[in-house]
Amino acid sequence: MANSSVTMDKLVALSKARGIIFPGSEIYGGMGNTWDYGPVGVEIKNNIKRAWWKRFVTESENSYGVDAAILMNSRVWEASGHTTSFSDPKMDCKRCKTRHRADNLIEAHSKGTVNPDTMSNEEMENYIREHQVHCPNCGGFDWTPIRTFNLMFETSRGVTDESQNKIYLRPETAQGEFVNFLNVQRTTRAKVPFGIAQIGKAFRNEITPGNFIFRTIEFEQMEHQWFCKAGTDEEFYQAFKKKAYDFLIDLGFNPEHLRFHDHDKLAHYAKEACDIQYLYPMGWQELNGIHNRTDYDLSRHQEYSGKTLTYVDPVNGERYIPYVIEYSIGADRLMLAVLSEAYEEETLENGEVRNVMHFHPAIAAYKAAVLPLQKNLAEPAKALAARLKKRFAVTYDEAGSIGKRYRRQDEIGTPYCITTDFDTLETGTFTVRDRDTMEQQRMTAEEIAAFLAEKTLF
Repeated sequence: MANSSVTMDKLVALSKARGIIFPGSEIYGGMGNTWDYGPVGVEIKNNIKRAWWKRFVTESENSYGVDAAILMNSRVWEASGHTTSFSDPKMDCKRCKTRHRADNLIEAHSKGTVNPDTMSNEEMENYIREHQVHCPNCGGFDWTPIRTFNLMFETSRGVTDESQNKIYLRPETAQGEFVNFLNVQRTTRAKVPFGIAQIGKAFRNEITPGNFIFRTIEFEQMEHQWFCKAGTDEEFYQAFKKKAYDFLIDLGFNPEHLRFHDHDKLAHYAKEACDIQYLYPMGWQELNGIHNRTDYDLSRHQEYSGKTLTYVDPVNGERYIPYVIEYSIGADRLMLAVLSEAYEEETLENGEVRNVMHFHPAIAAYKAAVLPLQKNLAEPAKALAARLKKRFAVTYDEAGSIGKRYRRQDEIGTPYCITTDFDTLETGTFTVRDRDTMEQQRMTAEEIAAFLAEKTLF
């Protein structure tokens, strides 16, 4: 069952008010579907990335990280197929001149009961005509035929017109892992099976992005490629399905808000593929994907580069091109899911309503907020904050009543508020308030440090 109190409008409003996410270039009127992460949001997103890296690289046996260049030799994208097949089916509304994805129009009109992934362009056009699918912008029904638009941003390099060469902003991070397969294997002395992971920006010229940070033209991907021998691929495909799901559960997701969805129409490189979908405020949508890419990627790069990408087994000398199991999740989509999952409008016993974000403590922007009960108690509060900041992300706030300060911290998901009061001066203890239960207990500074160390681990 979805969190009935959360809507996209509420998340956008809360994010802007509390420094989580702002509209991009806002003082200039914005730029379509670009977003800037604020002081609170950048901490949450970085914590999400750290948690993912810890689980899939640091704690994972035989996995290694890279940070590949955004700009790559254009032959990379020829080998991967992006220059010829990476496109969306677009239709223009002749009345209001807006452009829309045909598959999105069908999915919205059918409320998810029709899967356009299995349809050809002709079949999508027929559906839109027969079901009188109107323009969501102006309500008109006057469409151009479907045309395909490549999603890659093009640019050029060179100091003179004659030396300019076409290059692309990468539409995914995966190719950086593939082209570095042998570099990583050689320098780490890794034996197959092993993994290569990366977190980085990607860019897609989406014509109809929307739903806050769910689909944007600039986004961040967290991807892990697992290189294995053919014949073991199915085993690892199932293992990564479980590992991806368990990661979300450990972040605090309700299992009722997650489901697996097998692809009805496989990409040209895939043997099998599935998504983990999340029940966002706008309905079930893809959160991450797990794909069995076979040996397609390394084979193609070997063909186009002329360099051998064959793995040689150091034990028996067997030579082969490994299969790849890919696990890919968007940091921004995960951020939106985390926001959606955490949001609650809680009615208290006195009838008041508080907005609270129930983030996992490891994900919260601040692990604790130090709040003096009154400004004349600021000195011990500031001393405690300075001490805790050496180990934890901690914020300090002395503006307004203690109740309002609690509410501010609840709205950004700070798990613990630590208050200095008059007893602090006598006993050296502080009041520690739990965000979720609002229960309080007294602790010394040493106890607080140990408490936060235990509670904020992931």
